Amino acid sequence: MSNPDEQPDKQQGRSPEPPAELLRIEGIRKTFPGVVALDSVDFDLRRGEVHVLLGENGAGKSTLIKMLSGAYRPDAGRILVDGEEARIHGAQDAERLGIATIYQEFNLVPDLTVAENIFLGRQPRRFGMIDRKRMEADAEELLRRVGLTVSPRARVRELGIARLQMVEIAKALSLDARVLIMDEPTAVLTSEEVDKLFAIVRALREDGVGVVFITHHLEEIAALGDRVTVIRDGRSVGQVPASTPEDELVRLMVGRSIEQQYPRERPDTGSALLKVEGLTRDGVFHDVSFEVRAGEVVGIAGLVGAGRTEVVRAVFGADPYDEGTVEVAGARLPRHDVNAAMAAGVGLVPEDRKGQGLLLDASVEENLGLVTLRSATRAGLVDRKAQRAAAAGMAEQLGVRMAGLGQHVRTLSGGNQQKVVIGKWLLADIRVLILDEPTRGIDVGAKVEIYQLVNELTAAGHAVLMISSDLPEVLGMSDRVLVMAQGRIAGELAAEDATQDSVMALAVSTAASPASPETTPVHNEVEGSRGH
Repeated sequence: MSNPDEQPDKQQGRSPEPPAELLRIEGIRKTFPGVVALDSVDFDLRRGEVHVLLGENGAGKSTLIKMLSGAYRPDAGRILVDGEEARIHGAQDAERLGIATIYQEFNLVPDLTVAENIFLGRQPRRFGMIDRKRMEADAEELLRRVGLTVSPRARVRELGIARLQMVEIAKALSLDARVLIMDEPTAVLTSEEVDKLFAIVRALREDGVGVVFITHHLEEIAALGDRVTVIRDGRSVGQVPASTPEDELVRLMVGRSIEQQYPRERPDTGSALLKVEGLTRDGVFHDVSFEVRAGEVVGIAGLVGAGRTEVVRAVFGADPYDEGTVEVAGARLPRHDVNAAMAAGVGLVPEDRKGQGLLLDASVEENLGLVTLRSATRAGLVDRKAQRAAAAGMAEQLGVRMAGLGQHVRTLSGGNQQKVVIGKWLLADIRVLILDEPTRGIDVGAKVEIYQLVNELTAAGHAVLMISSDLPEVLGMSDRVLVMAQGRIAGELAAEDATQDSVMALAVSTAASPASPETTPVHNEVEGSRGH
């Protein structure tokens, strides 16, 4: 394995000498009941570098950063800051040491202003009163530093995801953070927003801040990182340069090579299981028509705000629509009736799995049985033995990594949570499964497992309708691709004709004059169209 210290410096003007060490983790071990989360993990961070922490969901990355932020305490091993052993027993200890963490779920109060969130609990005071003028001036300077043009008086609830990310970074800078931990910061950002974030991270690196960067987007590693530490099954299995080829990174992550990233198997298709005609909701989508046949995966691509999620939620009955029809296996569904859709065999895996797809404080067993709970109830009593047996069988079939069926879903990794969301529908024996962003925030190994589930569904004669902002995923797993633009279907492409350019040309076309696949490519960004 090559020595990262011997790499040529990637940034012109930076000293070739290795920067001073900010943070070191030695032999860290952490266990929970029935689970060894971390076992003899080593990691170090230098001043003015981006050190990528890479691993599958469930590998132990989140546990490690929670120890650095003070949420957990190690059972063994030690953490050194500036060469001195540190005891981090809470968030205040981490803050005192200059360690700030930005989690996937932002730690912001929606009804407070940007300035109030940045200095929450640390507001400057004058004569015993909060000095709002100073607080807002200081916030404005921090916002300028991260390149965010928003009023410090703006309410946080008024901001989009990308701006919330910038507020979190400004908050970290207000703590004079020397170590900034970023957990999947690009998961919900567009390519343009990612570029802006990277520019900020590079500026922080030049200022001497050490950045621990967690990502599942392998192409981001070479673009931003200096070194990579790979964690697998709770152990650190290697430290390599950020220039390491993606194939080697995947091998280190999952312990095997993945020969085919999108292993789509295309069985023979049957009759239409889902048929949508003229679906319209005023101001949201208009005259949307398509069908999905048995054994088929139909992908829906498009720009942000094209109406993709709104259409599938209407199909599932979760949202109303004004005109049009939805049929499942030839039977028309009533409007805005989720129970009727479920009874007809339609399932929806929503894009927000935590907010809409799971009961986070319920167990794996309870979540897997959510859809079948009614059918398992007789005279007001639930057949818990049958439910438990079914849940155990499904968890084993899907390879859910857990301590047991009683484990709270909240504590599972993202990939395992997604398996539970899909599993509850598999237990219900659905005909049509709608997948909205099925692999968002999931590592490369778990993605392939989800794709294999899709193959199994279609091989069994089910139909799959899939929305994804990951354009390579749409192209790799779909038999046909529908492209939405401005609330309409702008065009349809067969798998053999679908390319990134042809999809993007349709995605930026006007509703009045849809572009054809032969249209000269227009290089706007499809949401999340960064290759994985």
